[in-house]
Amino acid sequence: MPWIQQSAARFAPKQLETLMEQTLAEARSRICAAPKRVLLLPPDITRMHSGVGRLTEILYEKLSADGAEVHVIPTLGQHVPHTPEQNREMFGAIPNERIHAHDWIDGCVEVGEISADFVREVSDGKADWAIPIGLNRMLMEEPWDLIINVGHVVPHEVLGFANHNKNYFIGLASKPLICAAHMMAASCGIEENLGNLLTPTRQVFNRAEDKFLGHLPDLYIQVVLARDDDGELVTTGVFVGDDLETYLAAARQSREQNITVLDEPLPKVVCVMQGNEFFSTWVANKAVYRTRMAVADGGELLIIAPGLKRFGEQPGVDALIRKYGYIPSQRILELYRQNADMQDLAHGTAHLMHGTSEDRFTIRYAPGHLSQSEIEGVNFAYADYESTVARYRPETLKEGWNELPDGERFYFIPTPPAGLWATREKLYSRASGFGAEV
Repeated sequence: MPWIQQSAARFAPKQLETLMEQTLAEARSRICAAPKRVLLLPPDITRMHSGVGRLTEILYEKLSADGAEVHVIPTLGQHVPHTPEQNREMFGAIPNERIHAHDWIDGCVEVGEISADFVREVSDGKADWAIPIGLNRMLMEEPWDLIINVGHVVPHEVLGFANHNKNYFIGLASKPLICAAHMMAASCGIEENLGNLLTPTRQVFNRAEDKFLGHLPDLYIQVVLARDDDGELVTTGVFVGDDLETYLAAARQSREQNITVLDEPLPKVVCVMQGNEFFSTWVANKAVYRTRMAVADGGELLIIAPGLKRFGEQPGVDALIRKYGYIPSQRILELYRQNADMQDLAHGTAHLMHGTSEDRFTIRYAPGHLSQSEIEGVNFAYADYESTVARYRPETLKEGWNELPDGERFYFIPTPPAGLWATREKLYSRASGFGAEV
């Protein structure tokens, strides 16, 4: 059960600071009375809108004041490491030398694997390969008195909901683990994963945590956010503990607050992916993932992305996306069986499957930096950024239905990664059984 479980219409900054103090008191009582070496594991800058960077800073300050040596590893997965400026923007006054970049290629150690038999069982045969478990060397080999995972629980395309042990098995994972897990999730189907409490890949991670991480002196701080009456994204839930139920309690609240259920599909959706967080379609495509169950057949999703300057998070994945493009997933699977580069970068292949509209609706990008030929080269439609912003004026829009003076009606979503939008039919008719209690 959670050690701390609190919900409110809105937590004020002072309340959140008090909850961090209570968390540390619980950790000293349950894990280590006087921790000397502490590891903080927050998300990376693509989750900056969640406010958990400030919570990480509070924890750092309080632990350091008590004499602890505190280190921070943003759970990047295969994302691009932060610049010093981004570390300051995300984590405030935490010294840059105490913030370490995860190296998913050369910075991990193998600790075991989850068997192909288990993968086959939980995925109903959709995936049939073992999942190798390789994790950050600093996490696994250095001595820690206390490890604190900090994160935002929100609907997610791979795990149903983000955070909890995703921090380890994606955020601090090796290339083989990231590739195998992403391909498993894609094979199970993105629309079967979104918004479900225990997806097949989440079950693999839960098994891996039980088998390989039971010795870690760790805990989870998980926050839930929702929009208040003024449309501001605010913290509405704080869940602290060291077990699966802590995750499930947070995910249940997120399921209630972060999923917008629509009676009819949306013919046009306009989204904004913030320019200081989203620089590649690898992360900006969350606009696709979180709205794909709401957009009508033949409809259009327009993504305004001022920071967009590449497709992949690494050169190899960027080249893979440029080579194959976002095409229907069955065609991607055919190509995957035939091409060594897709097999080597299987997480990139999975990303292509997640990012396609299956030719069901148009995905149109208004990018801040990429050209029309680049956008159209990966099978997206293009819109000029300046004219798009001038027409829609996102800063004046409210979430939900809007209408321009010329009569164009569209549904506006200012921060797609903060939720999930779906029609009632798509959400409740899935084989995965949305809404089943866990």
